Amino acid sequence: MKYYLIVGEASGDLHASHLMRSLKKEDPEAEFRFFGGDLMAAEGGTLVRHYRELAYMGFIPVLMHLPTILKAQKECVADIRQWQPDVVILVDYPGFNLRVAKELSRSEELPAPRVYYYISPKIWAWKEWRIKSIRRYVDELFSILPFEVDFFEKKHHYPIHYVGNPTADEVREFLASRSEERGSRSENDQRVQQSSLPTPRRIIALLAGSRRQEIKDNLPAMLKATEGYSGYDIVVAGAPGIEEAYYEQFLKGYEVRIVFGKTYELLSEATMAVVTSGTATLETALFGVPQVVCYKTPVPRLIRFAFNHIIQCKYISLVNLIADEEVVPELMADRFSVGNIREELSRIAPGTEGRQRMLEGYHRVRQALGDRRAPEETARIMVGLLGDFGRRNRPKH
Repeated sequence: MKYYLIVGEASGDLHASHLMRSLKKEDPEAEFRFFGGDLMAAEGGTLVRHYRELAYMGFIPVLMHLPTILKAQKECVADIRQWQPDVVILVDYPGFNLRVAKELSRSEELPAPRVYYYISPKIWAWKEWRIKSIRRYVDELFSILPFEVDFFEKKHHYPIHYVGNPTADEVREFLASRSEERGSRSENDQRVQQSSLPTPRRIIALLAGSRRQEIKDNLPAMLKATEGYSGYDIVVAGAPGIEEAYYEQFLKGYEVRIVFGKTYELLSEATMAVVTSGTATLETALFGVPQVVCYKTPVPRLIRFAFNHIIQCKYISLVNLIADEEVVPELMADRFSVGNIREELSRIAPGTEGRQRMLEGYHRVRQALGDRRAPEETARIMVGLLGDFGRRNRPKH
């Protein structure tokens, strides 16, 4: 079968590449064409456009590059119609992807391909009205967050597939590989001999986000809050694509280290962490590292009002959203301060009751996620559905 995939950022490239690998196992004759990235290209098929040409975040950057985005959208729709795939697989990136799905449905000359959505749009947080477009233009929705099942099926009566969580898959694979490397050696010897981050002391990991603005907003307070922690090494996880020179302006005067490309190694050895909201909060939880979640915002009181009265979700961290309770403290908007970060860290230090409660909450998060492998489960369901659809719509002789 022919699969056309569309992604708009680095995380989509990663998840789509894993899905392509699983699709090839389920469908050895699979052909791929895509708007994607280098990881997808490595799996084979034809790269039509690289996601870097479209990866604009925020209202102003999108507005400034709107002609480029609209041109790419038009090219994408035309390319899909010319290639005539069996299915178009949308991966996150809802602004672009839902417009493409809408345009594909308007064709009167050619039958529209099936449209599957992998990693569903987070409309439970904002833009809930997009459920109308999903209903009209998406044939099957594949979710990686268990709480989305109730949101789509109970609230909006739109059936979806929960397929497991790829972040959980990646952490499990990493921990399994670390376990194999360590073999039968004692834990103390392992830390001294095997660690890529050797230290005789405990570690507080700082994960300040993946974008420059996030780092600029959050890292200074993280550094100040952890300054002077006796017996701890403070280690910053450098974000992919952000050069070390950018971090240097914030790290001057602090006794800290920074590592790049070793976030999982860092989390596997950290004692505590301070984390900017995002996938990193879930990764930190899956490694069993107690954390404080913080996110600085402009006009904090206004943001707090919006969060309490307008935004549709109760939490900002995936950990709390999945658990449906406050497992980790969220210091956002008016709660964001150096003093609050320091106080919350003291509550999850080794030997505290707060630390134990958080670890128990992490266990509930793991249970909710389950052990299904998201790319494999998704590929199995997709190929089965496409086969059934083809048989139902095959011309009778």
